[in-house]
Order: sequence, then C-alpha cells, then structure tokens
Amino acid sequence: MTTLSDRPHTALLVIDVQNGVMADAHDRDHVIANINALIDRARTAAVPVIWIQHSDEGLPRDSGPWQYVPELKRHDDEPLVHKNYPDSFEDTDLESVLADRQVGRIVVAGAQTDICIRSTLHGAITRGYDATLVADAHTTEDLSQYGAPTPDKVVDHTNLYWKFHRAPGREAGVVETADVAF
Repeated sequence: MTTLSDRPHTALLVIDVQNGVMADAHDRDHVIANINALIDRARTAAVPVIWIQHSDEGLPRDSGPWQYVPELKRHDDEPLVHKNYPDSFEDTDLESVLADRQVGRIVVAGAQTDICIRSTLHGAITRGYDATLVADAHTTEDLSQYGAPTPDKVVDHTNLYWKFHRAPGREAGVVETADVAF
C-alpha cells in the first residue's frame, strides 16, 4: 500500500551491524543469526539487500569498530549506504538506491533499536514507504545507567509501538524472522 507509485518491490535494510555497535548489544549472537537468515532468504528471493553503515566521531570510518561484524558477508553487488545520522535516509543516497530498484516496502533489521532503527522506520513512513520491523532481528546496548529501560524492554517496546503504527496509505508492522514474506 505504499504511496510511492510504480514501486512494487521490497528490500531488506541491514542497519549498522558493525563491530563497535554490536560489541555490547543485547542478544547479539541470536540477532546476528536472524539477520543472516533474512539475508539468505532475501538473496534466494532476489530481493535487494541494502547495507547501511554509520560513522561519526565515536565510530570513525575505516576503523575496526566501523567494520561490519565478521558473521555477515556483503556481496559486492549489494549497495552500501554510508550515513552520519540516525535516519538512514538523512543526507544519504538511500532514496535513490531504493528508487532505482522500484522499492516501496522496506524490511528493517539491525541496530541500535532506540536510535537508528526507530529513526529509519519513521523516516521511511514519512517518505511514503511501507516499513516492516523484524521483531527478533534488532538490538541495542544497555543504556539503563542513563535512565533508559534495559535493552530487552527497549526492543519489546519498539516492537509494540511499531506493530500499531499507521499512516495514510502506508503500512507499518512487526514480524518475526521466520514469518518474513519477501
């Protein structure tokens, strides 16, 4: 139901699954395994896999922490979008990458739930995309010392509110890895 005309396709966005981001991530290994399963299924279905990679002062480009985790292997023909802001659309070429592939629906997995995942989901909906969050394929670190809920609660809350998110002519939703339909 995307509001983007002539964009019938779906893409998988793999957001910021980088060494420095995932070092202290909640349920790290399980989330990465689920993302790997999604990548395999997307590739089998000829669905574009779009890799998003963040950099900033704390995550300098080309550093070890900036690199994607070794468990995930990007194919050379899969687009890599570099970003400096939480919303993967903000000041990047993601929109043109998706437009070139006639994508109107995105499936989102990665990190961090409470920053880049949420920002990208909202950025997608406001730009006319349908946006599905994979409930068991996103994570965050423990920021409870700063007043945030524990990571499991951040993930649960994000799944809850995105499940019920709506916008005119666009669909949001949450689905488990095993139930993702490409």
